[in-house]
Amino acid sequence: MDLKGFYTASASRYDGSETMYRRCGRSGVLLPKISLGLWHNFGGVNPYERSRDITHYAFDHGITHFDLANNYGPPYGTAEETFGRLMDDDFRPYRDELFISSKAGYDMWPGPYGNWGSRKYLMASLDQSLRRMKLDYVDLFYSHRFDPLTPMEETLQALVDIVRQGKALYVGLSNWPLEGLKFADEYLRRHDVPLLIYQGRLNMLSREPMEQGILDYCHRHGIGFISFSPLAQGLLTNRYLDGIPADSRMARNTNLKREMLTPELLGHLRKLNDEAARQGETLAQKALKWNLAQDGVTSVLVGASSVAQLEQNMKV
Repeated sequence: MDLKGFYTASASRYDGSETMYRRCGRSGVLLPKISLGLWHNFGGVNPYERSRDITHYAFDHGITHFDLANNYGPPYGTAEETFGRLMDDDFRPYRDELFISSKAGYDMWPGPYGNWGSRKYLMASLDQSLRRMKLDYVDLFYSHRFDPLTPMEETLQALVDIVRQGKALYVGLSNWPLEGLKFADEYLRRHDVPLLIYQGRLNMLSREPMEQGILDYCHRHGIGFISFSPLAQGLLTNRYLDGIPADSRMARNTNLKREMLTPELLGHLRKLNDEAARQGETLAQKALKWNLAQDGVTSVLVGASSVAQLEQNMKV
């Protein structure tokens, strides 16, 4: 397909849909087992044509859920701007087939109102996100992290009012502790805006949502769970098995630090890779399958820097 031409989605995009989607808790929402996260690789520093290519491939193969946040980029806000351009160029006719999420909770703009969980910040941030993404509403809006200083009632009531204003259809939580999750679940149910989903970091190297009881709580109370960083930011791939590539995230020493790749971890990764090879799969596929095998997991969020990478990760 000519990327400069008009986009028409594949007619076979829902073939095999009986195994492609999972119910999100006890809601009416079905999410693809593999969802596309726009955390990295879709910001202003990345080629728009590549973003277009990846999102086309995703939707053409049944990925209906695109996950964003206000500060995804880099720079902040530019992943949502890229998505807004994609909406105008390609996806507007398919809006009702898409499930779009965004979030607010981490730093976004200077001053006291551009961070954390106040009503002021959440309301303003969502309005900005909608303008960037060229949308009237998002399907799902998250509190991106727990705010220990803002009363939980204030954060949660803002989420309730966002739904009542028609700016989001559902609400979710990300990176909240178990006790906060319990309080939020009860509060939101009382206000007739039940919690749809919890987003947490879960992978074969980092199992805090399981160890802290969050995944079990969600499973027992009909709340969906979507895992981010299922590949541990690339550690659970073949990327670092022979050292640190010069063009890798770890080489840039950003949010994946060199000191994380200890000899012990490298040996463990190589062992996991050997196990995957004996099973006829890649280490990344093994890691994604592990995630999806956990009781209560609805979907896993994968990023992609190329169509080939996304294609491989979808083979689970």
